[in-house]
This record gives sequence, structure tokens and C-alpha cells, in this order.
Amino acid sequence: MRIIIAGAGDVGFHLAKLLAIEEHDINIIDLDSSKLQYISNHLDVNTIKGSSTSYKILEDAKISKADLLIAVTESESTNISTAIIGKNLGAKKTIARISNTEFLHKKDILNLKSIGIDEVISPESLAAKEIKKLLKETALTDTFEFEKGILSLVGVTIDEDSELLNQSLADTAYLNPDRNFNTVAILRGNETIIPHGTNKFMLNDHAYFITQPDGLERVMNLSGKTRTPVKNLMILGGSKIGIQTAMQLSSKYKIKLIEQDKDKCFELADQLQDTLIINGDGRDVELLQEEGIGDMDAFIAVTGNSETNIITSLVAKNHNVKKTIALVENIDYIHLSQNIGVDTMINKKLIAASFIFRHIRKGEVLNLISIHGVDGELVEFEVKPNSKILDVEIKDLNFPKSAIIGGVIRNNQGITVRGNFRFKEKDRVVVLSKPECIRTVEGFFK
Repeated sequence: MRIIIAGAGDVGFHLAKLLAIEEHDINIIDLDSSKLQYISNHLDVNTIKGSSTSYKILEDAKISKADLLIAVTESESTNISTAIIGKNLGAKKTIARISNTEFLHKKDILNLKSIGIDEVISPESLAAKEIKKLLKETALTDTFEFEKGILSLVGVTIDEDSELLNQSLADTAYLNPDRNFNTVAILRGNETIIPHGTNKFMLNDHAYFITQPDGLERVMNLSGKTRTPVKNLMILGGSKIGIQTAMQLSSKYKIKLIEQDKDKCFELADQLQDTLIINGDGRDVELLQEEGIGDMDAFIAVTGNSETNIITSLVAKNHNVKKTIALVENIDYIHLSQNIGVDTMINKKLIAASFIFRHIRKGEVLNLISIHGVDGELVEFEVKPNSKILDVEIKDLNFPKSAIIGGVIRNNQGITVRGNFRFKEKDRVVVLSKPECIRTVEGFFK
């Protein structure tokens, strides 16, 4: 595919990184020379300096031959203009990053396609949805359900209470007599390990499993975790993500939202009538204590300052809050979460890049899920009549070492598979793969 990306910021860079692995023809447009230089030094893509709303710049990028134009600059108006102009100059499909969620909620009424915008995405709205998903289980760092939970991805931290600590996968096989879960990844510091029999679980590892419904409880027990429902929730920051999160969760949880700006608090009180708005500085530990931080089941820090979000999440953890989520701008911080005690750090731009990537791959794969901090994607494929994988045992596949098959959905039943498992047509196969070998893995299913 010929893909043009307008915007060389974090969303554009990480999207280009994912797409470059797949050998697409990628052109990135931006006004900032230093950003373009950074991308050129790290990725095999073409860069063009200039405005993405310029006819000449788009012509230089060969817009008329573009299969896809993705506008993800920091400016909503630039993205909308770029998509409209690009569509009229021949781009087959356009995607625009927006911040005004009215475009999302009213897109059918607005009929954006009629003016040249095929799809809109909001990083803030996507981040709020991610937070909602993460709150389902306080003991888990990550969770994703396939087909309403007949197969699930779960992430847990290996701590001193875990039976898995200092044990290899081979040594712990006896702890899984029903074979209802598989270990698919271990995140240790900045290193993502696709585990095999000799790999050990170490203190502070983030371990990821594919489980059947009855396997989830087993994983939590082995990890020394207990399931606790979320009832009371504190949000720090009346940002767009804070507002979206409160809107999506206020019917389910009792929410307190702390915002430092007094005028904004009045606006939030009108906008979020089911949420208690508190005017104050969330960095003030005494204020947090007065507002009952110790009674909270979850704490979500989504101010515009990454350091504030991390520190206040650690304060919450120190007050025995079961689940903490911190929004960070610096993607490198995400790897720190397992070392410093924050349950999950999220980055809205990385979430947006992964969402667009999934959108592009729709049709070729059934699902594509990014895991926070993990250098890998969880991909769901369907076994077709001519697939190389059809009627072959896993152990005979010569599957790449940087990927692992976690489970299969067959006849509406989730199965965690072993080496002697044979694939049938229409099986839906869940694979954890490092980005560089997704294409190789995909070849097994074509």
C-alpha cells in the first residue's frame, strides 16, 4: 500500500514504525525538520517537509496514487483540511485525528464521508475506553476478552506472593493440570520475552497469559492476587481524557474528580452531574487523604503532566488503592511501571497509533491488540481452506521463535493449545508476535 502520514509526532512515528515493518510505501509530511530527521534516522520511510494542506506538498507525495492518507498532526483543523483536500486529490481512503468528540458522536448526522473524511479517531476517547477496560479487574495489569471471555489475555505482576516466582515454565507445568492457560509473554524491564520451557518468572516481571474462563481464577491464585470489584474511583485531572472517562464510568462507579483550575471545576460540575468535582491540587497528599484516597478502589491520574500522574499514582498505591492507572506523554516511561509500582501506564498517542494500525489491517486479521509496554502484538487469525497451518500439529509447524500460539476459538469454545494440537478450517487462532515477524506469522494462515 502507498500510505501518506501527515504529522511526524508520536502518533505518526509509531504508526509509521508499525507499517514500515510490513514494507508499505510510506511518506511522512511535517513542518518540523528535526522530527523528520529523527524519523529518517530510525525508519525506512520517505519524509517531506511542508504543510499537509499544501497542494504542491501533497502532489510531491503522489497523493493521487495514495491508498490511504492519515492526518495525525496536533491540529484538528489541519487534519480535517488535509483529509478533505487529499480525498479530492485522489486518495482512496482518509483518516483524521480529532479532539472534538462531537465529530465521533454525530458522525452519521454530519456525514463526514460526503466531504472526504472516511474515518475520525480521538486519542482521548480511545484512552478513556482503554481505562474502562483496565478497570474490569483490579488485580490485572492488562485484560482483553475474545468473544465475551471464552478466551482472554490477562497480565499480572510477579511479586513475592506468587507461586510462579523463580520457577521456569517447565517447572510450573504441574501447577496447570487442566491446561487451561498458556504463558505468552514476559516483560522484564525493557525486554519482551516470548517464553519457552526454560524461561523463569522473576520478581517484578509482568507476565501475560491466554486463559480459558476457568483458567483466569487459576492464574490469579498462582500470582497471589484476589478479585476485588471497583466501587469507588478517583480521577485526577479534568482533562479531555478525565472528562471522557467520567462520562463513560459514572453510571457504574462512584467517582470523585479533582481539578486544580477553579473555573474549570464549575464547567465540569455542569458537564458531569453524576460525578463529585473537587477543586484542589492533586499533588497535595493531605488533600488526597481528606478526600478519602484510602477508601478508593482505583485511582486514575490523567493530568497534562506525566510526572504528576506517576507520583500521585504512587501516593495512591501507598494508601492501598488496588488499581492505579497513570497517563504518560513519554512512551519510554511505560516500561517503568513494573519497576516503580504503578499498575498500568498508558499513552494516548500509542493507543491511537495501534488503533489506526488495526483499522488498516481489518480484513487480513480478525483482531490486533497492543499490550502496554510489550514489544509485541496479539493477533487473531482465521484458518482458511488453503492455510499452511491447516491439519498440522503445532510442534511440526516450524513457527518463528519470536511468536507463540496462545489459544484457539473453535465452535464457540476457547482452547489453550499444546504441541500436539491440530488446526481445522475456520479455527480462530490467537498469536502473540513481535512486530518484525507478524508478516511471517501471517503467511501460515494465507
